[in-house]
Amino acid sequence: MASITFLTLAAFATLAGPVLAFGRPYHHAGSKNCSSSLADFALQKVLSDAAPVFGNYEDVQINTSTWMREWADNTPLVHMNLPGTHDADTWNYSLATQQSLDHVTSLGNDGEFDPAFYRCQAQSMVKMLDDGIRVFDLRYAFDVTNTTLVFWHGPGLVSQTATVDDVLFGFYHWLDEHPSEAILLSFQYEGGTTEYASNDAGVQLELFNALTSPAARYYFLQTTGSIGTLGEARGKITLLKRFDNDKLPAYYTDALPGIHFSPANWTDNSPNITLVYNVSTSATAYIEDYYQPLTPPNATAEENIQWKLNATEAHLTMAATTHPDDLFWTFASANNVGNYPPITPSILALGNGSLTPDAGVNQRLVPFLEGLQGKRLGIVMFDFYEQPAELLPLFLSLLLPNNGSTSGY
Repeated sequence: MASITFLTLAAFATLAGPVLAFGRPYHHAGSKNCSSSLADFALQKVLSDAAPVFGNYEDVQINTSTWMREWADNTPLVHMNLPGTHDADTWNYSLATQQSLDHVTSLGNDGEFDPAFYRCQAQSMVKMLDDGIRVFDLRYAFDVTNTTLVFWHGPGLVSQTATVDDVLFGFYHWLDEHPSEAILLSFQYEGGTTEYASNDAGVQLELFNALTSPAARYYFLQTTGSIGTLGEARGKITLLKRFDNDKLPAYYTDALPGIHFSPANWTDNSPNITLVYNVSTSATAYIEDYYQPLTPPNATAEENIQWKLNATEAHLTMAATTHPDDLFWTFASANNVGNYPPITPSILALGNGSLTPDAGVNQRLVPFLEGLQGKRLGIVMFDFYEQPAELLPLFLSLLLPNNGSTSGY
């Protein structure tokens, strides 16, 4: 474990504080080293708690760990190609995960279901970071006891113990190790988790507290309503707010940084959403979130893949050719589990063997992306991004780093 810097240690003061508050700390010649060790132990504990969702942290340095260091500080983020993962926290969701949590989910009257309906990734989030992923789609709700915020995909509980706050500390520590990089986290309330769950004031207050803690105020970029330059965002998290605080007083909304994409303005299951996220500046996002192809009943996997691919390619073409100073956000992910037979996220992304001879959306995007060399595409969210192996490297290579100024890293 790498040693912790002073700023990182400060972020852990809230963890160490309660331990020391019960009595005067014992001072001796090595007390400074003991304090450093306590911070190390606190970090190890919180990373261990986060591991079922964030993954097992390792200090890995590969080229894609720091790909942003080649880019100039004055580069607007909206001019970059930023790879992301849809439902990033589902990478560890399997039959074994579901069965290990049966004693918990049974309290919420959840039945059993095919975990493939809700799993959208296969790599841990820390592996995603090292591979070059910079945008994460995270879905939260209360656990079955309605006390802590955890991660879900529909009724699929990812972990009962790894909280939103725990996972945030994983991102904080990774940024300490990779200060040239910028991360964007999209938070969205996940409905349909348990029978009586709702996005009530308790949920909204718990998320607010996690996003405004002393550590969060240090690591989240404290700007509102704008996406600035890479230099401003380095070493920080830009918050993408796909939630409302409508059950709380207005000042809670005003106190949160980031960019607000109200669910009320995010058209459901649409291939072409236009969302003004800052009325005073007319800052606009163009979004493709066609997450369930509206194919005829009993459509084949091949038909579902093609319908989704059509929407994704059309939006990427729009990103490459129009509105150069606006934000583009494209989801290459989808499913149609209500279809018969069900079309899982894996089938949409990767195909279904001989039934889809041209494989899935991911494989079919490769030749399309090869034709977009030098083009700005914006944020693109993938399921199972590591397949095929050439997909992510190709996406990252479409734009060459600019040379307007040095990054300092």
